[in-house]
Amino acid sequence: MEPRISIITIGVDDLERAVRFYRDGLGFPTRGIVGTEYEHGMVAFLDLVNGQKLALWARKDLAHEAKVSLGPRSATEFSLGHLVRSKAEVDALIDQATRAGAVVTDPPHDAFWGGYSGSFQDPDGHLWEIAWNPDLDPGD
Repeated sequence: MEPRISIITIGVDDLERAVRFYRDGLGFPTRGIVGTEYEHGMVAFLDLVNGQKLALWARKDLAHEAKVSLGPRSATEFSLGHLVRSKAEVDALIDQATRAGAVVTDPPHDAFWGGYSGSFQDPDGHLWEIAWNPDLDPGD
């Protein structure tokens, strides 16, 4: 198997609210909600660089599809990381997320590992870290 992640799917409580946050608030390109003709199929695919996708899917439908019990939300199960090219870009993206309705959990700051980062939670509690790391290239 090639080490690749093509789609990251996150479960959300309110699909329309999640689409508004990511599309309107953060500017992620999307065709919006698709699959409305299917009982558990409503999903929104957000376009990322290099052909990757971030999918938003109702938590209950994600649980149904994977045949697992719907459990409680937890912000500490995983985090999504976004590398940027400068400290100023960290500040700008945290500010944009705040205006879109995110809750900042860790304001931008110089990090112990030599970079600069800040964290926020989206409206469903998913944790994002925006970081500038002098040792990593964000790629494109």
